[in-house]
Amino acid sequence: MHMVIPRARSPFGRAWVSVVLNGLLSTAAALAQTTDAPLAVSEPAPGVFVHTGVIEDWLPENLGDVANLGFVVGTRCVAVIDTGGTPQLGRRLRAAVARATAVPICYVINTHAHPDHVLGNSGIAPLAGEPAVQFVASKKFNAAMSAREPFYTGALKRDFGIALAHEAVVYPTLIVEQTVPLDLGGRQLVLTAWPTAHTDNDLTVFDTQTRSLFTADLLFVEHLPVIDGNLRGWLAVMGELAKVDAALVVPGHGAVSRDWPAALTHQREYLEAVLRETRAAVKARVSLPRAVESVARDAAASWSLADRFHRRNITAAYAELEWED
Repeated sequence: MHMVIPRARSPFGRAWVSVVLNGLLSTAAALAQTTDAPLAVSEPAPGVFVHTGVIEDWLPENLGDVANLGFVVGTRCVAVIDTGGTPQLGRRLRAAVARATAVPICYVINTHAHPDHVLGNSGIAPLAGEPAVQFVASKKFNAAMSAREPFYTGALKRDFGIALAHEAVVYPTLIVEQTVPLDLGGRQLVLTAWPTAHTDNDLTVFDTQTRSLFTADLLFVEHLPVIDGNLRGWLAVMGELAKVDAALVVPGHGAVSRDWPAALTHQREYLEAVLRETRAAVKARVSLPRAVESVARDAAASWSLADRFHRRNITAAYAELEWED
């Protein structure tokens, strides 16, 4: 910080000027340090840490901090679960891990290829001389990320003022086709890749020691569910997900829950209403423009961000069901 002190003599003397100047410089230094300050996390189960994002769209005003992120600590190493919507959030999550434990990060798990969950990857990537970190995702993640990378990095540059080069976009190398166990030392995570639901590359993480389930965006709480995959497939996956014997559930957005599988109820009711009413609209030959303004409006009313995402959901559902047998 470069400052110019007026030549006029201060009525309080040079010492006073020096104190003020040093205070301003200290404040500037403190602000610079807090830029990458550790993210706030809770520990809802032993060794399971969660950062809860705000219930908003991915925007510069909230610094992209809208998705739930987490990490699980073993005796040997740590697994990070999603990294946030900007590289800075990744660095801040990395700092939160360092504050919580001295054991190193060995895995970064990407639950699906949406920007608010994965654009922090480069902030978690190890620095020179640090232990290697394996990035993990569903087998369809890399194809989805590759197709969307120009749009994601373009939005980062245009809206956030962040330039993210292609070389800085981290693509996972450990691929989950069905299920993969990860040993963190003293605790095991089970990763499961699901059929097309919220996206075509959804992955869940289950900590067998505490029975903590990270559903990612297969479960939305408060934030309206967003269909980017297959509506009928999502409802089917929810039926299978409900069978997981979980004591704690971390959704992709919204509050952690211990009421499982009841935590799925609100989302199921909304998606079933979208399915039922869109199917009826298609059968009645209601046009798409009319459908997006009328279908399942009551079901959407109790959710945050319905104005932002409900019409998009009806458009996706209409396209899916229009050619249904």
